[in-house]
Amino acid sequence: MLATIKERVIQLQRKQFGLGDIVEMKKPHPCGTNAWKVIRMGMDIRMKCTGCNHSVLLPRARFEQRLKRVLVSAGESEES
Repeated sequence: MLATIKERVIQLQRKQFGLGDIVEMKKPHPCGTNAWKVIRMGMDIRMKCTGCNHSVLLPRARFEQRLKRVLVSAGESEES
């Protein structure tokens, strides 16, 4: 019982994002844009700036700390 409660808390705390999502980070890129496209997922997350197309590789833990919110989900953009 206690293990399932801990698992639920961890799932609620973990932010949901996926491949192809456009995300907003806590700090903007030096080019002035704050929107990034997730282009690779694994232990590291590779994202590309939507303003200047600069690519950045971050460890998953650091990416999750710096993630503010998902602006556009890849599933939403395909359906429209």
